[in-house]
Amino acid sequence: MLNVIGWLGSICFSVCAIPQAVLSIKQGHSNGTSSLFLGLWLLGEVCTIAYVLPKLDYPLLVNYIGNLACLLVILRYKIGPRS
Repeated sequence: MLNVIGWLGSICFSVCAIPQAVLSIKQGHSNGTSSLFLGLWLLGEVCTIAYVLPKLDYPLLVNYIGNLACLLVILRYKIGPRS
């Protein structure tokens, strides 16, 4: 049962960035998102993935890799907005 709870929590966390990533794609920019927030989020994701990867904790890996994918989309539109 604890495993199911872990997977459910990881899936919830990994999908919570999807609305912002979709909004960035639709608008062609991420102007309303703080650069400091995105930088700290990126650093946190990379460090946490490096910590969790050797342990092969799959629920956490799904969470952090999903978050990193959404974050990269948001960063793409923050750095290079569509004209």
